[in-house]
Amino acid sequence: MKIQNALVSLDIESTGVWVEKDKIIEIALVKFSPDGKKETYYKRVNPGINIPKIVTDLTGISNQEVKNAPAFRDVAHEILSFIGSADLAGFNVERFDLPLLEREFADIGIKFTWEDRKVYDAQKIFHLNEKRDLSAAYQFYCGKELVGAHGALADSEAVFEILEKQVDKYGEGQEDISVLDKFEYSSHMNFYDAERKFGWWNGKLYPMFGKYRRQVSLDELVRKDPGYLKWLLTMDFKDDVKTLVKSALKGEIPARTGLKSEHKANIIPLK
Repeated sequence: MKIQNALVSLDIESTGVWVEKDKIIEIALVKFSPDGKKETYYKRVNPGINIPKIVTDLTGISNQEVKNAPAFRDVAHEILSFIGSADLAGFNVERFDLPLLEREFADIGIKFTWEDRKVYDAQKIFHLNEKRDLSAAYQFYCGKELVGAHGALADSEAVFEILEKQVDKYGEGQEDISVLDKFEYSSHMNFYDAERKFGWWNGKLYPMFGKYRRQVSLDELVRKDPGYLKWLLTMDFKDDVKTLVKSALKGEIPARTGLKSEHKANIIPLK
């Protein structure tokens, strides 16, 4: 593959998937030059916050392993220098890696603008060119064309056939559909309410909507802008959200231990 400008392929591992708040724990940059030269930059980074167990299970990176690693601010300038004026590449980098990297730079007062560069996102190209719909799944697992696609009956029957093939392919000799339970996605961040108005991050609840979306925790809002919370009570939200807000205004904030929320009242004085 010929390139006219240096190209940096990058990947980031982080404490989670919140671009607004999560932190880098590992970064790898591979620079390819038009003359064929290849350079590599790799660092593990101390995020300064807890690495959730689910992230450690996924990446193999624990709090202990980055305890003595440099903070991002200590390696930021060498990262920026390594990237230089290169074009950028990666998998899902436009939606996650690059916005997260930009925010990490911004947090320490360094401007890094990737939107004005050429970015080759392999995931975007893959999804644009390879169908990932029911018909494609039927072809992949069942080896035949889905006749009558987008008809409710044909689609419903096709799903059952696909599940049968998935049990056969991934069931390791078992025939019960329950073998597919292991593929249920488990996120390290879940939601407090059914409408997903409030979500957990790093043990605290954050609004997932409005001007404070993912920025200010519920306990901070109680102190900084109780008027906003009172305004939320006038909106058309479900009772569980309104009960949460009312309790917060009284100084009672739910605590969270483990992956699931435990509705224990922590008393936070209103100031």
